[in-house]
Amino acid sequence: MQWMVWTLPTAIFFSTIASILAGMTVWQLISPTVERKGFLPIATTRGDRLFIGLLTSAYIHLAIVGFTDISLWFALGISILWMVILMRWG
Repeated sequence: MQWMVWTLPTAIFFSTIASILAGMTVWQLISPTVERKGFLPIATTRGDRLFIGLLTSAYIHLAIVGFTDISLWFALGISILWMVILMRWG
């Protein structure tokens, strides 16, 4: 039986996602969310915006890897900026 080899970047990635989900759960328990309409064409909750943000961040990374020679650090910066904008005003 072969085991998956966890590299440090992979462990950091999954730990970060798990921490975000745990934080969002605590935030929801302390302050229940209310649907609101921002610049997205639908009314969303915090969890909806997080899900949309994670999906679009993955597409940003795929587009940069697939179509450009730009560093992945640039993609990470764009993704973090996008998540902040989406969570605040989306």
